[in-house]
Amino acid sequence: MAEEVRAEMVANVWKVVVGVGDPVAAGDALVILDSMKMEIPVISEDGGTVSEIAVREGDVVQDGDLIAIVEPTPA
Repeated sequence: MAEEVRAEMVANVWKVVVGVGDPVAAGDALVILDSMKMEIPVISEDGGTVSEIAVREGDVVQDGDLIAIVEPTPA
């Protein structure tokens, strides 16, 4: 089942670190948010392949907004 990575706070998207099709491991940063001059990495809980990036640099995300979808790597 795909992992939906969601924002946990209101913040600006400072940097998108990965792209669609990129492989990621558990703990890899997908995007970096900026809130009150603090950089907060948004990480993947599971390994797999990024199938969607729902934000762009400069976007403002709200708590619960979709950031990315990671499809699990087939076993």
